[in-house]
Amino acid sequence: MQQRRLGSQGLEVSTEGLGCMGMSQSYGPADEVESIATIHRALDLGVTFIDTADMYGPFTNERLVGRAIAGRRDEVVLATKFGNERREDGSWIGVNGRPEYVRRCCDASLERLGVDHIDLYYQHRVDTSVPVEETWGAMAELVAAGKVRCLGISEAAPATIRRAHATHPVTAVQTEYSLFTRDPEEAVLPVCRELGIGFVAYSPLGRGVLTGAVTSAVEFAADDFRGRTPRFQGENLAHNLGLVAQLTEVAAGKGCTPAQLALAWVLARGEDLVPIPGTKRRRYLEENVAALSIELTSEEVAAIEAIAPPGAAAGDRYTADQMARVNV
Repeated sequence: MQQRRLGSQGLEVSTEGLGCMGMSQSYGPADEVESIATIHRALDLGVTFIDTADMYGPFTNERLVGRAIAGRRDEVVLATKFGNERREDGSWIGVNGRPEYVRRCCDASLERLGVDHIDLYYQHRVDTSVPVEETWGAMAELVAAGKVRCLGISEAAPATIRRAHATHPVTAVQTEYSLFTRDPEEAVLPVCRELGIGFVAYSPLGRGVLTGAVTSAVEFAADDFRGRTPRFQGENLAHNLGLVAQLTEVAAGKGCTPAQLALAWVLARGEDLVPIPGTKRRRYLEENVAALSIELTSEEVAAIEAIAPPGAAAGDRYTADQMARVNV
């Protein structure tokens, strides 16, 4: 497994990471045994960049990850997040960036994860009621205290990234990025590169649609949030599946799966960029890791981008209320 460097604070991570959210929420029933086996298999394959958040579950995903990495902490580059405040019953409170909340969340995450430090601690969403400098001042205190190694921010607008970075160096910006979500190319990726900040791409498989596993007849489970997302509904879904069919043809010509093609495209976007495809099953993890050996020619990249240029996917990637909390 090759490594990539995020930011200028010395954080090196596996070229591909593992997003763990789906092990506890949003994508149907959980399977803790298979999820832990998936994390163990990831570590065996050299996928050591493990991503979670306090809100996933809520709280249960950090505990699951903690159980999975127990005894193997020195193999893991561990990332978690704060800022989306939820109750134990899963109900939503709001985005919280108050300094006292930052400190409390970090201590709680350390306890749930069973570790003495977090390698990369993200502000998960930006609290518009609290100056980002105040939030990041508290985060910088966590670094000084040795509880956190590096800091990141998720779904932040370029001006916010600049303000955070002026308070304490930003190691990584995490934002959704895939063939179906290319808007970071407009301003977020350029500002990251200007400031020497790494970029972590979540949902690089378009929440599963780029794998080819989603069909027009799909019936999402009640606890699968995609059923409420515009991109997965009606005419939007039909349009998007038409694009996937074309990408699948390109993948067949390359001798790989459409998921591997989509990941290879993200991986080719720059050495400062690391995708963290999420899965809770070993077989999909292994398929994703195999994408690391796929090299795309300039002609193949051109063919892929002709099918899926910026803005090609129909429908928003989140519901309206969730869209209001991205690129803030």
